[in-house]
Amino acid sequence: MSGDRSGAVGLEELSEAEAKMETLSDLHSTSEPQMNLRLTRDGDGAKDGSVPILASPENQGTIAENIGGKDTLDHGDGGLRREVEKGEEEAAEDQHQVPCRESNPDQYLSDEARALEDWMSSETSALPRPRWNILTALRDRQLGSSARFVYEACGAGVFVQRFRLQYALEGHRGCVNSVHFNQRGTWLASSSDDLTVIVWDWARQQPVLNFESGHRNNVFQAKFLPNCGDSTLATCARDGQVRVAHVPALPHSSFSKQVAQHRGASHKLALEPDSPFKFLTSGEDAVVFAIDLRQDQPASKVVVTKENWRKVGLYTIFVNPANTYQFAVGGMDQFVRIYDQRKIDENDNNGVLKKFCPHHLVNCDVGVHITCLVYSHDGTEVLASYTDEDIYLFHSSSCDGAQYAKRYKGHRNRVTVKGVNFYGPGSEFVVSGSDGGHIFLWEKSSCQIIQLLERGDRAGTVNCLEPHPYLPVMATSGLDHDAKIWAPTAKDATQLLGLKDVVKKNKQQRDRDRLGHAEVFDPSLLSFLMHHLAHIGSQPDDGGWIPRSVGLVEADSHESPHSTDVSENEAED
Repeated sequence: MSGDRSGAVGLEELSEAEAKMETLSDLHSTSEPQMNLRLTRDGDGAKDGSVPILASPENQGTIAENIGGKDTLDHGDGGLRREVEKGEEEAAEDQHQVPCRESNPDQYLSDEARALEDWMSSETSALPRPRWNILTALRDRQLGSSARFVYEACGAGVFVQRFRLQYALEGHRGCVNSVHFNQRGTWLASSSDDLTVIVWDWARQQPVLNFESGHRNNVFQAKFLPNCGDSTLATCARDGQVRVAHVPALPHSSFSKQVAQHRGASHKLALEPDSPFKFLTSGEDAVVFAIDLRQDQPASKVVVTKENWRKVGLYTIFVNPANTYQFAVGGMDQFVRIYDQRKIDENDNNGVLKKFCPHHLVNCDVGVHITCLVYSHDGTEVLASYTDEDIYLFHSSSCDGAQYAKRYKGHRNRVTVKGVNFYGPGSEFVVSGSDGGHIFLWEKSSCQIIQLLERGDRAGTVNCLEPHPYLPVMATSGLDHDAKIWAPTAKDATQLLGLKDVVKKNKQQRDRDRLGHAEVFDPSLLSFLMHHLAHIGSQPDDGGWIPRSVGLVEADSHESPHSTDVSENEAED
């Protein structure tokens, strides 16, 4: 999340925020429950090799406290640990083992279910004890000893497990590629393939502003700059432009000016916390620009991302909130790269301060990419989502080449450039969209799935997830032509009854594709393309605008996301 989480909130806004929480009054008399169905292992780690079990309602209350939250993998650069080696051995055994389905189908199904549970429960631990008690928190608020009741509630699992869809904000004519709350949490900006940006009063479900962005192609992101009184919005798009719109001028004139131009699509902006003037941009041309709106020429090139002599196109960038000189980028290879703007020397390791990558992907040659990465609230952790792989957490203070600390499984990231985010004031949870329209939430320290939202996107893919800065509320968007608002208003915690089937399907499809058995026309990709083709004829002819989604390449584009092998002379331009 960007901006100050505890930003200046007026008395009227705080009253309104607390009024929204009254819908949760039925939860006040209950303690925080654990989920009724999840893939887990014994609270002591089950090191004896026993098969992980499903947590039942009877044994949920006996789950032990997380043992110090220690990582299961080494963070140093000493190579792979035994867990990784064991995983490789199990994968090799799975490839050579051919079960006889016809002779004993029941045994095959049993083995398959056991293998799925083993895979899901590996590299997980017991859920920690609840850190927030609703009865104690309510008492403290009544006594006046806690002024941050709502803010602290955001990190409580009892609310995460009760998330449900509140409503959709409808107004766009194309896929909604991004959503972003302003610093106070009163407005929500959404950007779309229809080239417009809408600023919403999300609580009243009404648009405040709806304006043409000035871009010529899909608008991938729009963000409020912090500490500017919500007066400035920065946008980036498929046309490679980075633009700035001044909100007060918009009702009278569509004032939006270009401040930078990438030679390929620009997917993400990275805001500097507390700065109303400065931010970073990245593009598929491998370039990172620093934008300073106080300068006559706002854009300056910071670095060209390379692996040896080859340019690496970028999908994502994020500034370290604890050290704004440092930023992380990810894109068309498997490495998370961290730079320090004070120490960039492209003749020394291409200017990279340190690189992270799961060790089993270091020499991967199957086109694994990073679609999104984010820092935690305090900058100590970096979360990265990989195409058709899992989500990995790294410690930002680790040395170059360090192994990941946590791994989050179960979702699928194949069809678009999907986002990932932390949720909670202390980054207590990890949230990601998935192919099939699902939204997954994991408890960060244990890596266990505690919530599955199954109506995240009717068209089939959730790409963007934005937590509210101080309320237990979340906004999401994807292929649908609307933004969605989620809040913990369900009477009971989600039962996760369909979780095993969703995870099983995602795992089987991913394994099938890795073995090279993917169908010529994959159903998810075919549905994705048909969804867009159905809308081409319904849009006005404005000089070539065609709705496209994040991650697809124009047939006549001059910049292909995979055409990154260029000469050094071109890189110096």
